[in-house]
Amino acid sequence: MEVTASDGEVMIRRGEEEIARHPLTAPGGASIRDEHYGGPRPGPRRAVRPRSEAEHRFLALGPEAERFLRAAAAAGTSRLPTELATIIELEPAWEHDALIRALDRATAFHRFHATDVRAILLAGAGVPRPAERGEQLRLAHLPQVATRPLAAYALVQP
Repeated sequence: MEVTASDGEVMIRRGEEEIARHPLTAPGGASIRDEHYGGPRPGPRRAVRPRSEAEHRFLALGPEAERFLRAAAAAGTSRLPTELATIIELEPAWEHDALIRALDRATAFHRFHATDVRAILLAGAGVPRPAERGEQLRLAHLPQVATRPLAAYALVQP
């Protein structure tokens, strides 16, 4: 093995074959290429540390609640403990699965207030599912309407 550094890069060779090339870093630093390890490394993930009884009860709803809480905190949602307590109060009136679906939808659309979750619950299951990136839109559910020729919109009728 031969390791050389030049032009801001470190090159590793075995004989004439180049094994790897990395950008040069400061002493003590690491230069890692994601493709050498099968893709990007996941970032560090801190555990959620609930501070109130409301947060404990909210997180007991499951992983969807944790995703909602993380996203809401990252978005800087004001009065978050109060919002979580109000969302928890929705569970007895709505079934657990409906509340979880509403939390998923609220997280997807960055709607982090209890009024947003309540509105999603009131809309029910009839709300459209947004298409994923690259997915073809399904327009089969559009109503049929009467059409008129463009001449009907002319200012002066013939």
